[in-house]
Amino acid sequence: MNSQSKRYYRKNLKLQGVIFMDEKEQAVTIKNLSLTGVLARLNHNLYGDDLKSVFNIMSASTIIDLYIPDFKMAGEAGIVRVDMTEDDHIELALEFKNVDYYVDKWQYHRKAYRKNLAGVGRILLNDTYYEFVSVNASFDGLMIRLAEPLDIKEGTIAVFEFNQLGLKGEVKVIWADVLVESAATYLGVAYLNVSKDDIHGVPHFF
Repeated sequence: MNSQSKRYYRKNLKLQGVIFMDEKEQAVTIKNLSLTGVLARLNHNLYGDDLKSVFNIMSASTIIDLYIPDFKMAGEAGIVRVDMTEDDHIELALEFKNVDYYVDKWQYHRKAYRKNLAGVGRILLNDTYYEFVSVNASFDGLMIRLAEPLDIKEGTIAVFEFNQLGLKGEVKVIWADVLVESAATYLGVAYLNVSKDDIHGVPHFF
């Protein structure tokens, strides 16, 4: 009987992608892909032959953001292995954690990559502060959920606070959607007076 450990089939590829790690977006080449993850090679070795820098980043956070345009795939992946190739490039074995294939009902609203991000904030609407839970975030706005149905008009200007990203200021409601079955309101809001340089932890990934 074959005692070889089970491994998912990996398809050899040569696709271009981008990862977001250490507050930097870096181009990568996807060398192979399976149902559970990818092997990605950094196109430009920013760390020389010192893998210690990469391991220090991993110790701070083993989750990075990944974007593969040809597959319309973006989301979070975990670093499970780091190797140095014979030609002095770094390869990362990544395991999918929270990947989006752009098939959700709100995709048509999106212009930039949105990172799945759950955090609590508050927003001032109709002279009342409401607590919200974020669904995802980009460098230009948020998608948030309010736990009650509200009649909010597109174009409404509101004050908000969101400690998860250390942001506060004004936002503009781009779209609103009330889900009757859950008695909740979803809003897509764009920052008005928040500098993109103030937003950390969220990649651009056009």
